[in-house]
Amino acid sequence: MGDINIVEGTFEVDGVNLHTKSWLPSGPPKAKLVAVHGFSDHIDRYYELFPSLARRGIAVLGFDQRGWGKSVRRPADRGRTGPTATVLADLAAFIREKALSPSSSSSHSSPADAVPVFVLGHSMGGGEVLALASTPAFDDVVSRIRGWILEAPFLGFAPAVQPNRLTIVSGRLAARVVPNFTLVRPVPPEHLCRDPAVQESLAADPLLHYTGTLEGLSGMIDRAEALASGRLKLRPRVRAVFLAHGTADMVTSYDRVREWWERQGKKVEDGKFKPYEGWAHQLHADPGKEEFYQDVGDWILERAGSDDGRSRPESKL
Repeated sequence: MGDINIVEGTFEVDGVNLHTKSWLPSGPPKAKLVAVHGFSDHIDRYYELFPSLARRGIAVLGFDQRGWGKSVRRPADRGRTGPTATVLADLAAFIREKALSPSSSSSHSSPADAVPVFVLGHSMGGGEVLALASTPAFDDVVSRIRGWILEAPFLGFAPAVQPNRLTIVSGRLAARVVPNFTLVRPVPPEHLCRDPAVQESLAADPLLHYTGTLEGLSGMIDRAEALASGRLKLRPRVRAVFLAHGTADMVTSYDRVREWWERQGKKVEDGKFKPYEGWAHQLHADPGKEEFYQDVGDWILERAGSDDGRSRPESKL
């Protein structure tokens, strides 16, 4: 376990500067991981997940998406993600420049293709990652990703927070007229994590504003429904998927995710679905989170051809 380097900066896309943060191994990376956060979240809220991966030789590259975290420069920016086309274009641009570029993630000279690239998405970010992996326009990116990690991806609401159908339909209609109209939709901290200390941290974090535009919220729901219904299907070049979900998740629907896995995920040649029994929404923050850290690191390193990964048996369902 070596030292790591933490680097913060900005990434410009379409005239917008987004906050970035990377956790880099001190030596040449064995793999690169692009991390995509969830709704009203930011890249600094993943506790020891990213440092632990970097200590195992995995370079973690993250950014605060439009409307979230430190990418919000003024109150009017809160939740202004843009439509799905913008969300996915931002993600693809970040992966191309920061993970697939020969000079990305390390000062050590090595060809980009020699270091396998993985993508992790949590919650809303998991739905975005799945949408990217299911959209033909991004095949140039998808074909170069070694594996996809989905942490409690948003494919539908858990029963405790499911809005009624009329609310969703009326919201979609209103989004066409006033797309930037904002709504505040707080998520109770106890729904996100079982750890009281994390719950207090969530309640006190000034960067968690829980504000979404009608355009952004409608896009998030539309992506989830397209994926859950099968209108969006994984592209043929998706080679490996690790799906992780807590069975007691009170934010995203475990049943919807399980159904997606049965219809699509298990058809991937190298696919793994691990339910975390009794765990809540944020696997990276829940009690016992070190198991999740180990599982993610093992899964990546096994596919990166690292002795570190091969020396550990893969966790069983």
